[in-house]
Amino acid sequence: MENNSLIQNQDNKGIITLITVIAILVPLVVAVLLFMPSKIDVASEWVFFLPHLNAVINTAATVALIMALVFIKQNNIALHRAAMTVAFGLGAVFLVSYVIYHAAAESTVFGGEGWIRPVYYFILISHIILAAIALFPILLAYYYGYTDQRAKHRKIVKFAYPIWLYVTVTGVLVYLMISPYYNF
Repeated sequence: MENNSLIQNQDNKGIITLITVIAILVPLVVAVLLFMPSKIDVASEWVFFLPHLNAVINTAATVALIMALVFIKQNNIALHRAAMTVAFGLGAVFLVSYVIYHAAAESTVFGGEGWIRPVYYFILISHIILAAIALFPILLAYYYGYTDQRAKHRKIVKFAYPIWLYVTVTGVLVYLMISPYYNF
């Protein structure tokens, strides 16, 4: 039993190191793509559909996260795992789509005026900050859940879940607020 715990701790250290590297690299890559002086030419206009797809993905991820909470409250671990796996998969697809779009297209400028402008920027800035820090606890929570380390999973989920839910919901809000200003 003691040997098993030692092996699991060694495995955890390696995975946590990998999770840490991913959680640092992804926001850095996104930042580079957002601020690079010239965009990548993908020889097509199809990338302009991606913000709309991303909003659908974020909406579906929000639904999956809420369903996962409902399922765990009902003590239905199998459906909870399934819903979280769907949310995790949607998050991965979103990230790829987001990176492709921002590598190929200029960011849209928000054109709203008056009271809506500071509201939009508050939502956007809080979304960006939390999205940048969310990946580490999300990956850690998913790993602990996947490997059935329930005590560790519960501990990290207290932070990861509300951040992830906020990021998916505000992602849709930001899209809805900026979509009238898309130039395509």
